[in-house]
Amino acid sequence: MISGYCTYSSARRSAERYNGFLIVFLGFLTAFGPLVTDMYLPTLPSMTGYFGTSQSMVQLGLTTSMIGLALGQLFFGPLSDKSGRRPLLLASLMLFALSTVVCMFAPNIYVFLVMRFFQGIGAAGGIVISRSVAIDRYHGRRLAGILAIIGMINGIAPVAAPVLGGVLTDVIGWRGIFGILLGLGVLLLGGAMLFRESLPASRRTGQGWVQTFGNFGAILRNRRFMYIVLQLGFAQGILFANIASSPFIVQQHYGFSPLAFSIIFAVNALAIMAAAPLSLKFRKQENGVLVSCIGMCVFSACLLVAFCSGCGFWVYESIIFLLLFFMALSFTLSTTMAMESERRYAGGASAVLGAVCFAFGGLVSPIVGMGDILVATGIVFLVCAVASLCFALSVRRGAQR
Repeated sequence: MISGYCTYSSARRSAERYNGFLIVFLGFLTAFGPLVTDMYLPTLPSMTGYFGTSQSMVQLGLTTSMIGLALGQLFFGPLSDKSGRRPLLLASLMLFALSTVVCMFAPNIYVFLVMRFFQGIGAAGGIVISRSVAIDRYHGRRLAGILAIIGMINGIAPVAAPVLGGVLTDVIGWRGIFGILLGLGVLLLGGAMLFRESLPASRRTGQGWVQTFGNFGAILRNRRFMYIVLQLGFAQGILFANIASSPFIVQQHYGFSPLAFSIIFAVNALAIMAAAPLSLKFRKQENGVLVSCIGMCVFSACLLVAFCSGCGFWVYESIIFLLLFFMALSFTLSTTMAMESERRYAGGASAVLGAVCFAFGGLVSPIVGMGDILVATGIVFLVCAVASLCFALSVRRGAQR
């Protein structure tokens, strides 16, 4: 009897340790997006000179990586429903590592942009599979709690990435920054070796390739799911517009150094990280999303007016901090609502969710670099906020019915 109790206790401790490992591992996998896009942000102005090209051309590196992040999720997500999470996770991390190596030695901006695309595809596997694993293992408020914890871990990435990039830019240059990304990819590849398959063979779709990707039709016809995804996509548009515009606004318009920009960016990322646990305070998830969208509209409008009035840095910084806080308030809630509403094909649903969000990012990133970057950024913020509010209202009306 004592032996049986000891065996049970040992098994329980082992399960708790693995659960802790899994939460941290999933958090860093979802952080792939911010790391791929944020870590080299302080080097964007200097890369313009290095490659001898324009500001918009360098910003296309953000766009191509986001397109890769979007398309990669559409590929890896459904296949993980068919073949399991672990094999696809290993393949995606290997692709990320290889494309990052080629990125480091790109001879010109065109090779760099192509490799950023494949780097995004590789990173996408980790992002889409991490959400699918959470759905495989957790339900209801437990799922929301896990996603909130992952969101907090994810919030560390945009804090640490630009700060580390700003500190090291002058020392190791942009190639060194990509070397750090390579090291992270290899580390996560090691973590993937320890990961236990979360989707047993009995729960896999077992369908052919055509049927596997044909499941997207059923997912897209889920009206509630798509409304939530579009609401989140427009909210993410604000995030990516800020990522693309802030290096130039802070460094070139307001005259701060790359290191100072990194610190400012990190402070703003804290607003995103703080919003994740606070979002769980809402008893009804739809109400939390609505509050988030109203806040985005208010502060987007304030920022556009401030930009047109020639505001100083501290006005800009105060408004952007509050805007990012309200934007992030809906991230955990919307993700939980979306994935709960489409459990049949978790990998495919996770793929659609991620692809739409990064597609919005790919669209808005070059737009903010056109014309006056202050006015363009303010307009993009406001349009995305209003559209996000419209879809949030549609989700709430559907829930009431």
